[in-house]
Amino acid sequence: MLKRLILAGVASVFIITTAQAGSCPLQMAKIDAALPSKMDGLSASNLAKVKALRAKGEAKHKAGDHGASVAALNKAIKIMGLY
Repeated sequence: MLKRLILAGVASVFIITTAQAGSCPLQMAKIDAALPSKMDGLSASNLAKVKALRAKGEAKHKAGDHGASVAALNKAIKIMGLY
C-alpha cells in the first residue's frame, strides 16, 4: 500500500512538471503572436516589461525552471491584456 502511494506521488510530480514544461512554449507563442498588434496600445515602459519578461521566461524554460518561466510569461500576458 505504501509503495503504491509513493509511486503515485512520484508520478503526479512528473506529470505536473511535464505539463508546466509544455505550457511555456505555448505561452511564448501566444505573446509572440499578439505582440505586433499590441505594440501601439502599450506604453513604452510596458512594452519593455513585456519583452523583458518574455526573454526571462524563455531563459528560465531553457534552464529547466518551468515554474519561474510560467510566472514571468503570465506577467507579460497580463500586461498585454490577453487574459
